[in-house]
Amino acid sequence: MTARGKRGLQPNMSAEQPHLGALESLVGYRLRRAWIAFSADFTSAMEGTGVRQVPLAVLSIIAANPGINQGATGRALGIKRANMVALINELVENQWIERAIDANDRRALTLTLTPAGKAVMADALQRIATHENRMLSDMEPAERSLLLDMLIRIERRNPAAEAEDSGNS
Repeated sequence: MTARGKRGLQPNMSAEQPHLGALESLVGYRLRRAWIAFSADFTSAMEGTGVRQVPLAVLSIIAANPGINQGATGRALGIKRANMVALINELVENQWIERAIDANDRRALTLTLTPAGKAVMADALQRIATHENRMLSDMEPAERSLLLDMLIRIERRNPAAEAEDSGNS
């Protein structure tokens, strides 16, 4: 009896590797599976550092925009205000960032990296470069660039991002 007749699988398919059916061609499914693989490898790359993806994203925004306020940082990443407060508190407690009252708006707090935060970022970026090279090792530079471009185009379809962009124009 063939594998197909026995379990409804295609010929040469094992019970451990069934056909995905409609999922085979669904971009959303493939993006999710790629994200799972990328996320697991990222976690492995950062093991022992105490650095997680979202706090690292916050550090990256602050590093690229010294003195940015907490609200703008959260908006750039799509992080809700209540969650942003907890993240900023965590980064301050880790001594990776410093808060200061914004001279132009005394209700706002500006954020800058500390020397320890800069060191964390440098180490994380080195680890991420290795991680991304490992995950994308079978892609040519032009393919990586095309993938990044396509992902950015998909990201721009996010209605929440469009609302944020139009509010900042």
